[in-house]
Amino acid sequence: MPLSSPSPYLTRHTRPQRPERRLVCFPHAGGAASFFRPWSRYAGPSVELVAAQYPGRENRFREALIPEMDSLASAIADELLALPPLPTVFFGHSMGAAVAYETLGRLQQAGGAVHITRLCVSGRSPDGAAAPALRTDEEVVEAVRSLGGTQAAVFDDPDLRELLLPVIRNDYHLIDAYRRRTDVPLLRADVHALTGDRDPQVSPDEAARWSAVTSGAFTLTVLEGDHFYLVPAVERVARIAMEPAQPLPV
Repeated sequence: MPLSSPSPYLTRHTRPQRPERRLVCFPHAGGAASFFRPWSRYAGPSVELVAAQYPGRENRFREALIPEMDSLASAIADELLALPPLPTVFFGHSMGAAVAYETLGRLQQAGGAVHITRLCVSGRSPDGAAAPALRTDEEVVEAVRSLGGTQAAVFDDPDLRELLLPVIRNDYHLIDAYRRRTDVPLLRADVHALTGDRDPQVSPDEAARWSAVTSGAFTLTVLEGDHFYLVPAVERVARIAMEPAQPLPV
């Protein structure tokens, strides 16, 4: 069955009549569901491509931002629990990797993760990089610029800066305050970590630490590029994420 009921937290980029697999994508800090719209061109006819839409952006522009991880991951998990079951892969980039991990943990705790076969985590280590407890607006801007990608260009336009800075500031404060719990059960899903070889936030060795969060198989892929390596490598990354996964052992 395709995604049937509209959800503010879930944006559907493909609408297969008879979906056989689902890919759920989680955007980076300041990002939105539309970041993953180009991936639809690489989805096969049976892949349902869904992206999480955090409050405060695009069609949810007027909604209150969510300032902490627990509420955000719990809200997305509740929406995913309501979907018809399909073999599912999660893909999260940067902050989205942490949101995807936390969402999957909540689904597993609720008994609703049996169809999620793989977690793809991109541009982040399990515990993130050390960050100041509270960033000024200029520190947030500088942090975004340091990562490369097209997002930094919004700060060159005063109107866009005023419009988008509150969202980016919120997300940076959310992820800066987030601490992964180490006393939770291991994931059962396989984990595939991806990173750019020149990412200033995470080295390949740091990305490899995701192997410790799962009892399943682990894979590490290092591609050429910076923190937003996945923009020029969109086809390869999308196809990696959409690879059919093996079902979980019973």
